[in-house]
Amino acid sequence: MQYNFSNFKAELKRAEEFLGKEYSQLNIGRASPMVLDGVSVESYGSYVPLKNVASVSIEDPKTLRVSPWDKSQIKGVEKAIAGANLGLSVVVDDSGIRVIFPQLTTETRQTLVKVLKEKLEEQRITVRKERERVWDDVQAKEKEGKITEDEKFRAKEELQKIIDEANRNLEAHFTRKEKEVMG
Repeated sequence: MQYNFSNFKAELKRAEEFLGKEYSQLNIGRASPMVLDGVSVESYGSYVPLKNVASVSIEDPKTLRVSPWDKSQIKGVEKAIAGANLGLSVVVDDSGIRVIFPQLTTETRQTLVKVLKEKLEEQRITVRKERERVWDDVQAKEKEGKITEDEKFRAKEELQKIIDEANRNLEAHFTRKEKEVMG
């Protein structure tokens, strides 16, 4: 009987997708509506995601247009975006809110790369934890007699190949985003 790695591969895929989503939400000096995905707005007594109370569109490469569906919510939306500490300028005008992405300085770019590395390391830790969980399971199956010692070592080799591939994918995400940030 061979060990089934399908759940493990699915967990690694989720970690990779999570890293991609985290990277897409970072302000890298270009207008991207995804930067505002984590912003919650107080609307009628409860906090809801910004996309539930307003439309977000790209006005130009450095500016987003946020148009609340209920004009009485403009102040709340402005406060939520400013309070999210995204390093963006918020300007209210007659048709909604303009969110301006500032030009990145060398120092800001270096800080962003540090954040990228931190997020990469968080996902590497997730991968290591998953590896430990699967390896413990493989060893337990061997002790129970469900797999042989040879199958255990084959599983260990396969596990390492999968881990190496996952780490290469995470590193590729990081490298792409680092090039994007550094220009």
